[in-house]
Amino acid sequence: MGVLALQGDVREHLAALTASGVTAAAVRRPEELAAVDGLVVPGGESTTMSKLAVLFGLMEPLRERVAAGLPVYGTCAGMILLAEKILDPRSGQETVGGIDMIVRRNAFGRQNESFEAAVEVAGVDGGPVEGVFIRAPWVESVGAGAEVLAEHAGHVVAVRQGNALATSFHPELTGDHRVHRLFTEMVRSVA
Repeated sequence: MGVLALQGDVREHLAALTASGVTAAAVRRPEELAAVDGLVVPGGESTTMSKLAVLFGLMEPLRERVAAGLPVYGTCAGMILLAEKILDPRSGQETVGGIDMIVRRNAFGRQNESFEAAVEVAGVDGGPVEGVFIRAPWVESVGAGAEVLAEHAGHVVAVRQGNALATSFHPELTGDHRVHRLFTEMVRSVA
């Protein structure tokens, strides 16, 4: 399993995946991407990640692997990158795609409006997960193929479409690895 390591909270995702019982590695180059059976696209700054993916020659291989069914999980900025469309993109910002959804960047507010909230996520047993929302996006709309897994304050904050999973919050920052375990189960079901 891999974590896209261009920018963002890579270390935290590597630790969460390891705690979920899988071996995880940082992915920075196309040949590293080719070697993984699942990929986490971390939170960070979505415009920077998009531009670095293009610069490092990863954008097209990412699109191809995700379109071919590579299990992928995006948190926060990763959710933005997995969207088919961004409502308010920055100049030159691209997406990988994979989930038929339209997202709004920084929808819950700026950095000083970040917050934590309990979120019930379909498919995650044991009660709500603690969602850490940092300049978080929300999903404006989903297409017919996307399944809403969670909402907060009337907005969609977790979705799944086939082998692609996305949350607008950061479960990797809480020590609760249930969402990562859900993703590792998705990867195992494909293998």
